[in-house]
Amino acid sequence: MEDKSCKTPRWRMFKARLNNLKPIEAQQLMDESSDLVLIDVRTPKEFINGHFDSARNIDYFGDDFYEQIEALDPEQKYLVYCRSGRRSIRACTLMINGGMAKDNVYNLDGGWQAWHEIFQLN
Repeated sequence: MEDKSCKTPRWRMFKARLNNLKPIEAQQLMDESSDLVLIDVRTPKEFINGHFDSARNIDYFGDDFYEQIEALDPEQKYLVYCRSGRRSIRACTLMINGGMAKDNVYNLDGGWQAWHEIFQLN
């Protein structure tokens, strides 16, 4: 019997459809876009342990996650991040599938961890 299972993890397929920014590209976007909204989809505990100053915490695992995402202004630009990039990939996919323009949704590739590796934050 032929194995018809997908060899590529689903999150990688979703990621390939997104606007993924490396930390340096994300920093440039933050510097250039005064109206950019940063969304941290980690848990509140992760958020408290470090986040971008202006970030809004919308817990991917929270009971009201979908309601909070649906309430976002579709005309706004968003940079979404999590710890390693997987939850943010899913969140960005949900935002776009929910009607937001792909050009308004950005994923921080590698998440908060990648940011720390590049910028050596404490």
